[in-house]
Amino acid sequence: MPPDHLSQTFAALADPTRRAILARLVLGETSVQELAAPFDMSLPAVSKHLKVLERAGLISRGREAQWRPCKLEPKALKPVDGWLEAYRELWEERLDRLEDYLKVLQAKKSKGKRRGRRN
Repeated sequence: MPPDHLSQTFAALADPTRRAILARLVLGETSVQELAAPFDMSLPAVSKHLKVLERAGLISRGREAQWRPCKLEPKALKPVDGWLEAYRELWEERLDRLEDYLKVLQAKKSKGKRRGRRN
């Protein structure tokens, strides 16, 4: 059974080299040669990373004569964002409750200091 799309996307994003490739593609379409330049690896190794990104739908590769430009496909990250949204909401709620609790503690502390000054 093939992995679900979200699992495939997370697997592709798990590698720092692939994340760096995506970060470069945010700037625009580019060639495999240009993508490979900053990495200390062979072109076939970079090509393997690109295939993983392509299978996950995160990039597409065009064909213009001998040039095969790579392009970011940002829509592929939408399911990841949707999955993370529930956790984002959970943590925002927890942080809001923590902030409220800290305000209560600070109020108690400053109230205690005022009482101590009167004695």
